[in-house]
Order: sequence, then structure tokens, then C-alpha cells
Amino acid sequence: MTTSPSPSSTFQVNVAPSGRTFEVSTGETLLAAGIRQGITLPYGCKDGACGSCKCRLLGGSVSHSKHTEAALSPAEEAAGWILTCCATPTSDVQLESRQVTAQNAFQVRKMPTRVQALRKVSTDVMLITLQLPANDNFHYHPGQYLDFLLRDGSRRSYSMASAAPNGAQIELHIRHLPGGKFTDHVFGAMQEKEILRIEGPFGSFFLREDSDAPIIFLASGTGLAPIKAILEQMDSAGIQRQSTLYWGGRRPSDLYLDAWLQNYAKDHAWFSYIPVISDAQTGDDWAGRTGLVHQAVLQDQPDLSSYAVYACGAPIMVESARRDFVNQAGLNEEAFYADAFISQADQPAI
Repeated sequence: MTTSPSPSSTFQVNVAPSGRTFEVSTGETLLAAGIRQGITLPYGCKDGACGSCKCRLLGGSVSHSKHTEAALSPAEEAAGWILTCCATPTSDVQLESRQVTAQNAFQVRKMPTRVQALRKVSTDVMLITLQLPANDNFHYHPGQYLDFLLRDGSRRSYSMASAAPNGAQIELHIRHLPGGKFTDHVFGAMQEKEILRIEGPFGSFFLREDSDAPIIFLASGTGLAPIKAILEQMDSAGIQRQSTLYWGGRRPSDLYLDAWLQNYAKDHAWFSYIPVISDAQTGDDWAGRTGLVHQAVLQDQPDLSSYAVYACGAPIMVESARRDFVNQAGLNEEAFYADAFISQADQPAI
């Protein structure tokens, strides 16, 4: 719904069922205002392209800026759905978003961090370990992400790839995007002991522990990172929900932690791992699954009505999985949790 804004300088937003509230300045998007005030609205691309921030509008009115029909179709908009990343309120608003966390969510903080270790795990993926200041732990839900604060004021976002038993160290998986301001530095001049500034935690992609539904984890590329953190959390907390990870790559070399996952599956009877390659070549000697990774899930599980799905990776994979799992396999859309990574060379998210 689109209306003319009122003279008010701010609008009040209430999010059901959590009861969280926040204010939005005139001309500010719902998502930007929520993030600014520590409200973990779901999102991915922040650009109206992936649909990860889709919420139901229960009351009030908004104005949408440009977005793709794949992210929000005219029929969905007519049915009361909005994209918070490109929706500005024109009145007080009530949203429904079951991914928004309670008031006691971890506080967003800024702090310095030191590069403790750099390990190149494939031709274009670097595993970085960050050391946080002593006695100043960084608390987060495994699956969330942090922002690097660059000197020119820009940001680069990366999911934590490790659980946080003490918060002293953080593991990140960073893919090299040639021409990317930050990733060129990571794969070029970055050295151990370098000091960087971070802010976080952000994001609503983390394990919901109020359910015992079996889990499908779905990842492409470095979308593995937050899922690895969740797996470490499940291991340390003794959570044994039946879980299967489908990890997709173009070539076998893209599966940079394949051995780690194979060993994890051997050590945990409740966990299965299925690697999927979309563009195997003759010289790869690949005998495993091929094709699109989300279609491999549908081949194995044509009925997803009793499952929870945690998907992380390229927006096209995440949105294809959301659409097909709901429409073809009966997945409850509220049981689909996602983090879509953008991959622009000049402003990568991972």
C-alpha cells in the first residue's frame, strides 16, 4: 500500500509476535531503522533482489522503492507482504516477522580485533582467525555475522564460521572477489597481527532451539560458514536433531572443507553430509551428486512439510530453494531460515 507520508518526523513500528518496537525516521527504510536500533529483522541483499527480508504487513502503510518481482511479486504485495529493505513507512506500522529475536538479544558492539592466522583453504577462499581483546568477549548466536569497518567508512559483512564458547576467537571464510577492495587486501597485503575494526553481531540466521523438527542445511560456496558455526554449536550443546547438509559448488575444489564435514558425519550419527557439484569436468574424477544443490534436496525429500530448512549462499539459490521447497514440497514458509550473500566485486557480502 502506498500513501503520502504524514508530517510526523518519525513513525512507530511494532513487530509481532516478539513485541519489539522501534522508530523510523521519514524517508528511512524499515530495515535500516531496525538494524540501527538492534532489531534483527531478516535480510540478505538489502537491495530488493533476494526476498529474504519479506514480512507481512499487519497494519499501517508503506511505500516501496524499486525491487524485483522475484523478491516480491505484485500478487504477494496485494496480499499484504512487503520488503523491509526497500519499504519506507507512511504511517505507524505493525509487522509480522517470526525471525525477530526477543529484547534480550546480544548487544551490537564495535571493537578492534587482531588477525591471528591466515590459511588459504582453496584457490579463492581464505580462512581467517580473529583474536578479540582480552576480557572483552564478543557474544553472538552461531550463524550471525559481523561487519568490518573500513577506513573510508564502507563496510564488508562476513558470517562467523565458528561457535563461540568463550568469544575470544572468531573464524571467517572469505572468498576472493577480484577487484573487491577488501578481498584484494585479504589475498594480497594482509598479514598476521594486523588490527581491524569490527561491529556486530547482526542477522537473524541462527538455530531455533524451540523445535525438534529434522533439519535440512543448504549451502553454496562460503555459505557453509554460518552453518559450520551452527554445527559446532549443536555438537557442544548436545543437540541431536536429525540433520542433513547439502553443500553445493561448481567444481569439487570449491568444497574447501569437505574432509572436515566427512569426519563430522562419521562422528555424529544424527548428521549426514551430501556434496553436490553443478559443473563437474572429466578431469575432476567426480563420482558424487551433480546438478543444482536445492534440487538434490527435492530428489531426496519430496515432502518437506515436517522439516526446518536453513539455507545460506547466493541469492538465486536461496530464493529458488524457498520457492520450490514451499510450492513443490509443502515446506512451511515460516520454517525456512535464510541468509543470502551478495557478491558484487566492489561491495561483497562474503
